[in-house]
Amino acid sequence: MKRFPIPLRDRVRATLHALGPGLVTGAADDDPSGIATYSQAGAQFGFGLLWTTLLTTPFMIAIQLAAARVGRVTGRGLAGNLRAHYPRPLVLALVALLVAANTINITADIAAMGEALQLVIGGPNHGHALVFGIVLAWLQVRLPYYRLAEGLKWLCLSLLAYVAVLAYVNVDWTHAALGFIWPRIDFTFDALLMVVAVLGTTISPYLFFWQASHEVEELRRKGGVPLLQAPERAPGALLRIRFDTAAGMVFSNAIALAIMLAAAVTLHVHGVTDIQTSAQAAQALRPIAGDQAFLLFALGIISTGLIAVPVLAGSAAYAVSEALAWGGGLDHNWKEARGFYTIVIGCTVAGTLLDFTPVDPVKALFYSAVINGVISVPIMAMLVLLASNRKALGDFAITGALRWFGWLATALMAIAVALMLVAAVRN
Repeated sequence: MKRFPIPLRDRVRATLHALGPGLVTGAADDDPSGIATYSQAGAQFGFGLLWTTLLTTPFMIAIQLAAARVGRVTGRGLAGNLRAHYPRPLVLALVALLVAANTINITADIAAMGEALQLVIGGPNHGHALVFGIVLAWLQVRLPYYRLAEGLKWLCLSLLAYVAVLAYVNVDWTHAALGFIWPRIDFTFDALLMVVAVLGTTISPYLFFWQASHEVEELRRKGGVPLLQAPERAPGALLRIRFDTAAGMVFSNAIALAIMLAAAVTLHVHGVTDIQTSAQAAQALRPIAGDQAFLLFALGIISTGLIAVPVLAGSAAYAVSEALAWGGGLDHNWKEARGFYTIVIGCTVAGTLLDFTPVDPVKALFYSAVINGVISVPIMAMLVLLASNRKALGDFAITGALRWFGWLATALMAIAVALMLVAAVRN
């Protein structure tokens, strides 16, 4: 039988259709808090920490694959599965830490968005932050899930602004390549703190909860059933998850690499080594790299915040709702899921209002990444245990390389945090 080639347009459309939870999760990882952390890493250490983006990529893929598989196989989010298989007080304690870290992260992100818009159009940054907080809370409650999901997916393209920034700066690609593949670090407190911050903002707990729950939402939207009930669908479903997750995490770390590079070849070279916010990084770029680079950087902060805040608030809401067996989700309306949306609104509004208090958004921006690094360790350990549990996932429990990489990712985070704490005691 004669075979006809598939048109390129159809192949592109199929590829884009396969992208979803993994891509959005990866893009949300490059939030304004992450941008500030990566900018500070490049400004302070030049090419010295580029290797962290290469190191974290396989581990990030492994841990997010485990989270995605939990959601697709069981039809329940991460917190719901943890509640079913582990002590309730332990699960509630981890969820409480997640909500606290996410709220701090939202505070930092909304503050950064307000500052970035102020740099572009002027006006009060607190006023801009208030508008962003109200609009984002309203959109999450009012938009149907499929529209919110599609909007977040297309917003991911805005992160390419950070790749475009490199077109306006001069990069020594030979030295950059060496920094990318050859680890260089002195074991000082500042260096170790920065490594933990980079790891914490790259492998963040809220990403695990979001991707698992996003898989469940996609399953419901398409009228599917969990793989435990339809194992014959596993080959296609797991292939799609692997492609989507790998693409999302590679994309995320490529953007992180571009941000570090931009800061290294502009700010570090010119002696600007103390960048504490993403907006400050954008402002510092203007006299060095020009208005175009500044504008791309600033608009990128706003776009990534529009992706990250719904993911942060949504992951907190999923975790609390599943841990307390409330039910609900973004595919439900307000009347059907009041508890869920109360958490969404509460985290978003609390994060916005904290911007008007004496809480320093600069410190919140950086230390939210460090907090994420610390609490990631127990959450990652429980995730790998859960994903390896045949009572929970049956024949779809992770084994082999995926399981080993999950444990290695957990060990990597634990070692980084331990070294930081040791350095802090000796400092």
